[in-house]
Amino acid sequence: MNRYLKYSLVVLVILIVGFAIYYFATKSGNNSKSLAQNEVYTCSMHPQIIRDKPGNCPICGMTLVKKTIQNQAIESNSIDALLRSTDNFIVGNFQTTTAKDTTISSEVNLPGLVAYDPNSSVNIAARISGRIEKMYVNYKYQKVSKGQKLFDLYSPELLTEQQNFIYLSSNDSENTSIIKASKQKLLLYGMTNNQISALASVKRANPVISIYSPASGIIQGTESMTKSTNVTMQNSGATTEALTVKEGDYIKKSEIVFKLVNTDKVWGVFNVLQGYNSLIKINQSINIFSELNENESIAAKVNFIETQFSATDKSNRIRVYLNNNTLKLPIGLRLQGILKTNPTQGTWIQKQALVSIGNKKIVFLKLDNGFRVREIKTGIEVNDFVQIINGISVKDTLAKNAQYLIDSESFIKTE
Repeated sequence: MNRYLKYSLVVLVILIVGFAIYYFATKSGNNSKSLAQNEVYTCSMHPQIIRDKPGNCPICGMTLVKKTIQNQAIESNSIDALLRSTDNFIVGNFQTTTAKDTTISSEVNLPGLVAYDPNSSVNIAARISGRIEKMYVNYKYQKVSKGQKLFDLYSPELLTEQQNFIYLSSNDSENTSIIKASKQKLLLYGMTNNQISALASVKRANPVISIYSPASGIIQGTESMTKSTNVTMQNSGATTEALTVKEGDYIKKSEIVFKLVNTDKVWGVFNVLQGYNSLIKINQSINIFSELNENESIAAKVNFIETQFSATDKSNRIRVYLNNNTLKLPIGLRLQGILKTNPTQGTWIQKQALVSIGNKKIVFLKLDNGFRVREIKTGIEVNDFVQIINGISVKDTLAKNAQYLIDSESFIKTE
């Protein structure tokens, strides 16, 4: 009997020891697993980099440092996950500022230049088919005056019409209606009244007619002149862009030979950066300064706002129509426009109080024992101030320099 009791006690002791070993082993494994789940690796220089295993920072290449997060779940879609762990809460004594509910107006500097006004351009087209015998203008951007000879044209059709006019005026002078119709036809073919009077006087047809400029301006190429060649002037050593139309070329009726742009009316074209578009209105006053005279301004008004947005320089353009008769501004001259914006009511903070992280903007909100991240939505920028749409109010106190808090390594993280 004593032997059976002794064996039972031994078995009972073995069972108790085995259960105790199993219990403590299971608990230790759960604690290790829980601890592993709360261990993350981040870069000391770039705390926005967070990984669940060791490695190197993809930005600077430094070895990631292990951080332990207790009783927290990392949300990959929240802004806290982007800034965790060291930037989520900051303890420190930093300068603060507050948002202001006020009205702000300022001056916006707009870079620009002088451009041709295409509305004042004149197309010089051939009124009759023929061959160019002689050219009196040879290069693009050559300046011509009204009435200046442009080229001589030989046209068999025009020669025939001249002979008809001479025959009618010599043999049927009493038939004024037919002679008038023949004269009108010569005018439509490009002859002037003086040329027709000389033709009626000498009674001799001229196979070559001179074409004169109908206005003053600058010679420009046409669409068919886009592949102009560069000709080097041996005397001056300058490079001048030659016209593709030259002596001996045949031109067709209604073909545009030259495009003449007028420099008496020009455009001032100014770039408007993104964010300032809503501040500019039609007929708004603008002061313009040029490189030729930086001390004297030109008072003008905004005449047109282009709706097309340029993806290259992130801006759109406004136009100011200038009378260049007295200004004498050369094409391509750089301008500086100063435009006073209309007062804008809203909630504003200084630009340095926020920082942009990708497609979001954040501020550091002052609490009792530190600063916490707060996402905001912004509007326009005027000088050193940014308009706040939502996220904070005038009652909130913010860190004055948000970038300094992100870059600082002197703070600790609290829960």
